[in-house]
Amino acid sequence: MNYFNYRNGILHAEEVSLDRLADDVGTPFYCYSTAILKHNFQILQDAVSDLDTIICFSIKANSNIAVIKTLATYGAGADVVSEGELRRAITAGIPSERIVFSGVGKTRRELEFAVDNNILQINVESESELEDLNAVALARGSFVKIGLRINPDINVNTHEKITTGRKENKFGIEWPRNLQILRNINDLPNIEVVSIAIHIGSQLTDLQFFRDSFKYLRNFVLMLRDEGIFIKRLDLGGGLGISYDDSTTIPTPVDYVEIIRENLGDLGCHLILEPGRMLVADAGLLVSRVIHVKQGTTRNFIICDAAMNDLVRPAMYEAYHEILPVIKPAVGHKKCLTDVVGPICESSDTFAKQRLLPPFVRNDLLVFVTTGAYGSSMASTYNSRQLIPEVLVKKNQFSIVRTRPTYENMLMMESFPPWL
Repeated sequence: MNYFNYRNGILHAEEVSLDRLADDVGTPFYCYSTAILKHNFQILQDAVSDLDTIICFSIKANSNIAVIKTLATYGAGADVVSEGELRRAITAGIPSERIVFSGVGKTRRELEFAVDNNILQINVESESELEDLNAVALARGSFVKIGLRINPDINVNTHEKITTGRKENKFGIEWPRNLQILRNINDLPNIEVVSIAIHIGSQLTDLQFFRDSFKYLRNFVLMLRDEGIFIKRLDLGGGLGISYDDSTTIPTPVDYVEIIRENLGDLGCHLILEPGRMLVADAGLLVSRVIHVKQGTTRNFIICDAAMNDLVRPAMYEAYHEILPVIKPAVGHKKCLTDVVGPICESSDTFAKQRLLPPFVRNDLLVFVTTGAYGSSMASTYNSRQLIPEVLVKKNQFSIVRTRPTYENMLMMESFPPWL
């Protein structure tokens, strides 16, 4: 279901026209649809209704507290990978007992903060981290519940930079070290392993990879039971892909959950799902304005006011995002091959190469579609550019849920040393 549609020739987010938003907010900016967030969450929630499951939104996909709170109102918990994300989850009203702390490089301070907040579980990814966590638990007199993240050495068909389940990746603990840790866990009296965690990568569009990883997890759990080790929860991570260009058949959340049910549904374990992209990607647009149209001898360029610091996925992952005009072109318009680029002094600041697009002129508005995941959350201030606003729409209402900082505010964060 799509809540971004043309009405009277103008692209709308639900019932709010994007040209009006551009005038009120200024470009570039991100725009999110409440209706799509609700729709995406509801589909997954309905699919797991017969399973003992908690859905923990992976905050790294979109860390805006209004987006997090919106999903929380529908029942989402949170999967966090830093103290900052944990603080955002708490600020957005997610109860501590619905928060999972993942990540391969948690600091002692982050572990202390997580223990102090008594979250659902901390996913441990190395023996060194386990030692740190045990020391924190002993110092605080706390009893800490953890998930042990295993590395199944499964190679998936996704971008190399977002695969996480191979031995060559930094994530999880390999066999047989994970088994040895579980055998010796009684040596750590303040630690209880309540969960086995697994996550093999992001933007996965072939269910066979999930089937392989869940079979691996099932066999591991059964082997542990044979040794007298009983696990209460299974953390299945996330990774289900979405469509960016309609060229690939994408499994539905219902298809994905059926794989879970077939392989893990009879184990009697509480299940944790950690979706990110599938909940928020198609709920977001990046709205930008054309600064210049540049005619070259071999290329035509549209130079817009959004840049790679605002949306880094094309530069970092060669990612595709559909580009649409805010004002619908006239019937019979002629498209031409165009490069769409930003103003940053990097050749990598390119959103599209030789894309067949309708004609654009200066000051026209365009949107980059499906940018609700890993757009704003990966943004930077490279070239001393301001972080851009984020707007949340609900029916005919909109609210700026992150403001554009002033240059003065940006400079106030820095200072001269005494010798200058």
